[in-house]
Amino acid sequence: MLLYFPMNYGRKLDPTPIQGNIDVTNLVDEYFLSYNAARLREACHLFAGKILKPDVTVGLALSGALTPAGLGYAALVPLVEAGFIDWIVSTGANLYHDTHRSLGFELYQTTPFVDDMKLRDDKIIRIYDIVFDQEVLLESDAFLRKTLEAPEFQKRMGTAELHYHLGKYVRAREKMFGVNYRSLLGVCYESGVPIYTSSPGDSTIGMNVAAMKFAGGKTEFDVEKDVNETTAIVYGAKAKGGKSAVIILGGGSPKNFVLQTEPQIQEIMGIDEKGHDYFIQITDARPDTGGLSGATPSEAVTWGKVDPEQLPDAIVCYTDSTIALPIMTSYSLANSEKRELRNLYDQRDNLVEELGKAYKEAQGI
Repeated sequence: MLLYFPMNYGRKLDPTPIQGNIDVTNLVDEYFLSYNAARLREACHLFAGKILKPDVTVGLALSGALTPAGLGYAALVPLVEAGFIDWIVSTGANLYHDTHRSLGFELYQTTPFVDDMKLRDDKIIRIYDIVFDQEVLLESDAFLRKTLEAPEFQKRMGTAELHYHLGKYVRAREKMFGVNYRSLLGVCYESGVPIYTSSPGDSTIGMNVAAMKFAGGKTEFDVEKDVNETTAIVYGAKAKGGKSAVIILGGGSPKNFVLQTEPQIQEIMGIDEKGHDYFIQITDARPDTGGLSGATPSEAVTWGKVDPEQLPDAIVCYTDSTIALPIMTSYSLANSEKRELRNLYDQRDNLVEELGKAYKEAQGI
């Protein structure tokens, strides 16, 4: 006996056999049917269909060791150059490790089941199933310290400015030596995409900045400036009648920093706002363990981070970012028109000024 279900219950699950020459659009649309495959399909549709509209400002939170795996150049750089990412909050580690290939060094794939004692004896560094010579770190540090001696670094600055200047030098190095690689730092420098680090001391970049203090270095991180600039980017997008979207790969501090922009506007500054309009998170963290990384969009609504009226446009896919990111990148490039670069880096001061005016008005100052 056949049971009939009204169409509004959902899509009929009636796939055909997969063919060997299938493209990413058909693979996602026709075969990512249930469970987290379906959530990834929904994320692809939300990203390509709504988030990449011209009036949406897109922020990316980036955690985990994605750039050592090559996903900076392979997946993130194409998104930035297509105008699909407008601002970024990243761990410092992702930015630091992405410079190795720019400097001509090589990273290798291996198995995670290796003898770590032997690797240590051989001066080999391991990141799960990625290995490289310890000299890569030492030479990258030397380049970083030499760069940080330049005059433009000898002051207190936000991390977006620090990364902008670093990106200039890294991109120049790539061009000078003809390296067939473009780092995320270098491409964001050229594209005017500001990159922030929510915990600037928690990376080799911050460690080198700290060490150089003993040699008279004057580089300092202005974390208040980062809070104001990221908040101003979101406020500026919404105040002009546009929308704000956040794409979160992983969790941790970058996730909170990109999301806290809305509570900063509403709770701290007293400006009338509702929350981010679109929310996609790729995570393997569960919400019931008390960790922020697994906090759901509905939970974020209670903090004012996500607009409650937009909850259908908030998707969490429980999978590995190294699986989801290449698929989302390929799908969006295949199904969305390139967008004009917003060049938010050069707009930071004006955006902060407008945010300050709104704050004073809200507070009656």
